[in-house]
Order: sequence, then C-alpha cells, then structure tokens
Amino acid sequence: MAGPSGVGKGTLIARARTLAPGVELATSATTRPPREDERDGREYHFLTAAEFARRAASGDFLEHVSYAGNRYGTLRDEVERRLADGRSVVLEIEVAGAREIRRQMPDAVLVFVAPPTMADLEARLRGRRQNTETEVRDRLRIAAEELQAQPEFDHVITNDDVDRAAADLAALMRTAMTAKEHP
Repeated sequence: MAGPSGVGKGTLIARARTLAPGVELATSATTRPPREDERDGREYHFLTAAEFARRAASGDFLEHVSYAGNRYGTLRDEVERRLADGRSVVLEIEVAGAREIRRQMPDAVLVFVAPPTMADLEARLRGRRQNTETEVRDRLRIAAEELQAQPEFDHVITNDDVDRAAADLAALMRTAMTAKEHP
C-alpha cells in the first residue's frame, strides 16, 4: 500500500488488519532516526546509512527508495519467508517502491491511499508536529507528484473517513487472501 506521507497508511493498515486477521505487516527499514515512541524492529528496522547502503548493495531489499532525505526499504526476507509459509503480507511503502514491487511481483495487489484534498493532507502533516516547516513543504511537493501515480494502482482508497477506508482496505485484503487460497 502506498500514498503520500501523512495520508494515514499506518492507521488504515492497523485498523484493516483487525478486520482481516491473517494479514501480516512487513516491517520496513529506514535510515531516519526513531521518533520518541518508536522501537527498532517494531515500527521500523532503524539502520545507519552505511548499513542500509551495504544491505542494498547485497540485494537484501525487495524495494528501497530515498524519500525526504532518508532511505526506506522492504527487506526481502521480511516478505519472502512469510509468503513461502503461505501467509499474506501488506507493505507500507512509497510510490517508487510500489513500482518496484510491481516489477518484481506482478501479481501483487497495489493499493493507493489518497487524501480527500491537499489541504486535508497539509493539516494532517502539520497536526502530527513531527516535521519541520521545510520537511512539511517537501512532503507536500512530493505528495503532489505521487497523486499523479494513482492510475498505476489496482485500487485507490480515499481516506476521508478512517472507518470506511479501513473497511474498504480490509475487504481488499480478504479478497486477495481468498484469491491466494483458491487460485
């Protein structure tokens, strides 16, 4: 699942997973420093820039991108071992990462989460109080570009009502799990 920073991807995934048990979240890796309430291995695998670069060069990432001055990626083993065990996995990634997933895993179901409006997205980013003014402006500029990618995705969910959006995502997850079980 991809969408602009601040659109509510993490919130929707957490809520949808309660409605679609059995879907596991792959923990992404990042070079950004942990926020006060984040723990290594829970929200992210926090890596140094050197460790991230080494692992990227070794092919350890299924996808990785630079975003807003930091690097983010999905560790290949986070996904492949779960899929090998027959489990369903959801990724919280950026648009560039979704493009790489599409290239490497053409059967993956790609979902884009859109904000109701850019003004709503700006209010969410500012409301989090986690980013500097420069970071907010950068994220809004990137978001405007990312919104143009919606046609590349299998499904688009507008996060204008978190309960409805989470229910829509859960329905997509259940459909994908059923298709996987009964090809």
